Amino acid sequence: MRLSELATAVRSKNAGPCVLTIDLLFPDTESYERVAAREDDLRGYLREQYGVADGDLRMFSFAPARAIKLTMPRETVSGSFGDRDVYGAQQHRPLLDFEL
Repeated sequence: MRLSELATAVRSKNAGPCVLTIDLLFPDTESYERVAAREDDLRGYLREQYGVADGDLRMFSFAPARAIKLTMPRETVSGSFGDRDVYGAQQHRPLLDFEL
């Protein structure tokens, strides 16, 4: 099953000009726990897809909200030359295909 089939929302946005944050929201505890239990696999997938070092990747799980927040450095500074997504709102796309 893909993450896009399990999560209620997968969204990305800037957390400042140099940091990207991705939110994963789940409809129920079972879905949340299924993804939270795969933290190591999710980290590996993010390293591969986004080219981010493990030390630069932060993952916060919050069970009461059934949510996971991921933060990592942006590839380019928001609004700088070569930035294709000023708001960071399209950066979540590779995560939709993460297989659980």
